[in-house]
Amino acid sequence: MTAPKRRESDTLAAHSKELNLNTDPNPKGAALTYRDAGVDIDAGDALVERIKPFAKRTMRPEVLAGIGGFGALFELSRKYREPVLVSGTDGVGTKLKLAFQLNRHDTVGQDLVAMSVNDILVQGAEPLFFLDYFACGRLDVDTAASVIQGIARGCELAGCALIGGETAEMPSMYPDGEYDLAGFAVGAVEKSKIITGSDIKPGDAVLGLASSGAHSNGYSLIRRIIERARPDMTADFHGRPFGDVVMAPTRIYVKPLLALMEELPVKGMAHITGGGLVENVPRVLPDTVTAVLDRQRWTMPPLFQWLQQEGGVADTEMHRVFNCGIGMVVIVAAGQEKRAIELLTAAGETVYSVGRIEARQGDSPQTIVL
Repeated sequence: MTAPKRRESDTLAAHSKELNLNTDPNPKGAALTYRDAGVDIDAGDALVERIKPFAKRTMRPEVLAGIGGFGALFELSRKYREPVLVSGTDGVGTKLKLAFQLNRHDTVGQDLVAMSVNDILVQGAEPLFFLDYFACGRLDVDTAASVIQGIARGCELAGCALIGGETAEMPSMYPDGEYDLAGFAVGAVEKSKIITGSDIKPGDAVLGLASSGAHSNGYSLIRRIIERARPDMTADFHGRPFGDVVMAPTRIYVKPLLALMEELPVKGMAHITGGGLVENVPRVLPDTVTAVLDRQRWTMPPLFQWLQQEGGVADTEMHRVFNCGIGMVVIVAAGQEKRAIELLTAAGETVYSVGRIEARQGDSPQTIVL
């Protein structure tokens, strides 16, 4: 993360409209500082020092210059003959609202990394480096450090370097205690090994890798259901506090799937994010085929069962909003299915054989959940 830049959302003239001039601690004519305007330079500097050890643990040999400069330098490995860069960007969404409510800031950083690195992974790319953007109205060093420590943890899980970012303190842009996050990942893949899904055909096997929870999608609906049901966030929910279950960080699938791709041909992958199962799987399929998924082949985790029951959510809506327990879909030839399951299981993944690829009938949907 680079040294924080100082941003303001308003001019001092605009701020004066919000101030009661009779109680202004800096009356007209008094010298003003950036701190008076709501930006604490010292806090920003303290944050940079706090996060340096976290970022250091994520370094790769290709990093030439990282934290502290105006830009980070990264040299592409010579192992690539025809390297193609693959990039992705995302945020955490309204899951942050629950983080503020529960004062839980240690996991959303991993969510941020996961949403981008899992996306670029599906095209066969190895994540190389990650940059983050943390924006707030007033910088709380402890909170920001907790968030960025989670980002660093996500980068370690993905094997990519946290080499830069931005901390923006913008008075009056965000309520006290709130912030926003954005992330940006860059990876590389050998041109000849880009996964496009073009050779997916009827008879191929569809595997589902278990999710760790709702990941970072559908939280506007999740929060609405929580507001209606008012669960005790500290109460036991199948062996864990409910708050831990609903805030579980997004699973990062990078290392097991990169290893799988080294062992056997992977025809297609789909990261199950916004749009759920029925809208993400078609993104990797040729127009001529349909993925037919059998709901009886995996158990929907208790969190999703609770959400469906308490929210009265229809099956079709569940499949369109949530991952329903499947965070990543992998498509391989039928003859490779058994070996793929063995390799992924050995790498620590819970894997289900969730369906098959069939010929598409006319304009029928490209993902059908039976």
